[in-house]
Amino acid sequence: MTKEEIKTSLLDIISEIVPDEDVNNLEGEGAIREQIDLDSMDFLDIIMELRKRYKVEIPEDDYPKLASMNSSVEYLEPLLANK
Repeated sequence: MTKEEIKTSLLDIISEIVPDEDVNNLEGEGAIREQIDLDSMDFLDIIMELRKRYKVEIPEDDYPKLASMNSSVEYLEPLLANK
């Protein structure tokens, strides 16, 4: 997957989990949880959906790497390269 495809997929997943939030205006560098109403369970739902859709394992120690949209794309890019 390309960086743009990863970003689109993440936005899709986030919008499914928190459908009342406008995810199209998320800033790349800002913390996702500070930009929209996303609690810890919602964040875990995102991780689980990534696992379900793309068969990727994200260790709990790596969760901080998914704090912003840009850092999430950078982290996921090598994991989703052949998806």
